[in-house]
Amino acid sequence: LGGGPPPPGGPPRRDFTVNAMALRLPDLELVDPCGGLADLNAGILRTPVSAEQSFDDDPLRIMRAARFAAQLGFDVEMDVMTAMEEMASRLEIVSAERVRAELERLLISPWPRRGLELLVHTGVADVVLPELSALRETVDEHKRHKDVYEHTLTVLDQAIDLETGPDGPVPGPDLVLRLAAILHDIGKPATRRFLPDGTVTFHGHDHVGARMTAKRLRALRFDKQTIKDVSRLVELHLRFHGYADAAWSDSAVRRYATDAGPLLERLHRLTRADVTTRNRRKAAMLDRAYDDLEERIEALRAAEELAAIRPDLDGGQIMAELGVAPGPVVGEAYRFLMDLRMEKGPIGEDLARQALRSWWAARQKS
Repeated sequence: LGGGPPPPGGPPRRDFTVNAMALRLPDLELVDPCGGLADLNAGILRTPVSAEQSFDDDPLRIMRAARFAAQLGFDVEMDVMTAMEEMASRLEIVSAERVRAELERLLISPWPRRGLELLVHTGVADVVLPELSALRETVDEHKRHKDVYEHTLTVLDQAIDLETGPDGPVPGPDLVLRLAAILHDIGKPATRRFLPDGTVTFHGHDHVGARMTAKRLRALRFDKQTIKDVSRLVELHLRFHGYADAAWSDSAVRRYATDAGPLLERLHRLTRADVTTRNRRKAAMLDRAYDDLEERIEALRAAEELAAIRPDLDGGQIMAELGVAPGPVVGEAYRFLMDLRMEKGPIGEDLARQALRSWWAARQKS
């Protein structure tokens, strides 16, 4: 600032007091009309004017309060929280792109759980991420299943702990992994069923949740690749279940790895983070089982090109072997050989031709 008082619309009209400070030039005198320095030192988030007026000026500041809580670890003043609750619906007039940008910044912050809890507590999540708020509805007073909301936040914390450094396979902060962590169980409220024996099921919540994830991320204007990756992780997050009870065939391991594709390292971390049981013996058993699965994937990767599995014959070879022109039957034959490749591993062209001829003969008879 030059000489004189702060200009209209200057620091006092900023979003929070910690952002309403300036240095007067040329003397570098601190201009702090709202006590921002004291709030900064105390780790408190306040608004320069009333919170209602500040949020009315720009409703996106409601999201920004949660983002700063996650980013800086600040406590939010009670009147700010109250205004967030009362004015949450004002976010409906803010563009989805601006809301998404703040949500992204919140999620890649050091303490995203803190920001998400604030969004849910104040009802802001009901507007911008209602699927997360809905997880609280699955709390069972009879304790027949875990608290899905608290479980989700724990999965987020544990997924963050499994992110790697910049040279690792999943450098943190990883937005895709963190989004998958908070959305992986959003299909549970819609699929919860209480059985006569007192047990609870959530059958199909992985597939239901994947569709819900894609819908929500599209509404928030996320890019297509992020939508595809996050919804795929949600869809696959249950695949590992059952491996600890009966080890899979090599074919099943191949399918697990190839279905995940480039998301495999993230799926490893999401699956491990999804173990929140307090039963230490069970947790250790699941950890050992996943260690075994990862070792088997690495062994197959060393022997085969798991990242780009293809049949032993291509489309041209299939047409030449069967004497057919391009058409649907070539696709059928290709899928047969792909299934064979998954089941048996690489068998070579000669055995693939024999199998193809046998398949073709059986198909013509049927």
